[in-house]
Amino acid sequence: MSDAFALDKRLVRRSFEQAAATYDEAAVLQHEVCRRMLARLDYLKLEPQVILDAGSGTGNAVGGLLARWPRARLVALDLAFSMARRSRARRPWWRSLPGLGGRRLAAVCGDIERLPIASGGVGLVWSNLALQWSNEPQRALAELHRVLAPGGLVLFSSFGPDTLKELRAAFGSVDRQPHVHRFIDMHDVGDLLVASGFADPVMDMEVVTLTYSEVRVLMRDLKAIGAHNMTRGRAAGLRGRSLLESMARNYEAFRRDGRLPATFEVIYGHAWKPVPRVSPTGRPVIDIKPRSGA
Repeated sequence: MSDAFALDKRLVRRSFEQAAATYDEAAVLQHEVCRRMLARLDYLKLEPQVILDAGSGTGNAVGGLLARWPRARLVALDLAFSMARRSRARRPWWRSLPGLGGRRLAAVCGDIERLPIASGGVGLVWSNLALQWSNEPQRALAELHRVLAPGGLVLFSSFGPDTLKELRAAFGSVDRQPHVHRFIDMHDVGDLLVASGFADPVMDMEVVTLTYSEVRVLMRDLKAIGAHNMTRGRAAGLRGRSLLESMARNYEAFRRDGRLPATFEVIYGHAWKPVPRVSPTGRPVIDIKPRSGA
């Protein structure tokens, strides 16, 4: 990723710390994507003993995951401590009773690119709309691969390049500064999965369009979920009211039927950590490809 679009991780953490209290009310799309991801689990056969929710936010997946696998241990990890703490509070009431799994939900503050988790012990990595906040997505995927047990599954969602294309265009007519995060193409994410050691990746995408009465409502919602401009190359401050007013005027060109659209390209993916092949004697099998021309 170019330096102009690289994220300032300190600002990302601070932004989501501040958004923890307002996130759930504004995160309509994030909650809907979570529900659609939970539905995808119906078609996947696995019984994980340990689940990692990588980038848990306020824990909107906690209830669904624990309901599906009540005996599993779930680790809710987020870069922002206040988000992870809210994930912990979503524990079903009965799990707090002695002897009924009160310790099966843990909240951890950590970076998806440097997971504070031992290798090979996780059966399912779940990550809903978190990978896009990584400066090094391949490093993040390599970390998810590292913590997975052989035969384990990663299931994730992220945003693609057309996300907030209207907002990007509206700002682009004002100046050349980065105001909207640059998102990774679905096919590139698939390639990164393979490069990180995953097998049988499955990728698909859908476009979701939210509509707003005014662009300031969109900006308010983005701020409420912590998703405002956090690139290192951003201009300091707001650079005056004139910048936002010019952007808002440009955005009006997209108004249809009295509403302003905001496009979100949602990417879904899953892949498996392969089980090492062994010979009948228990020795590892290594495939050796012939050299070209041999």
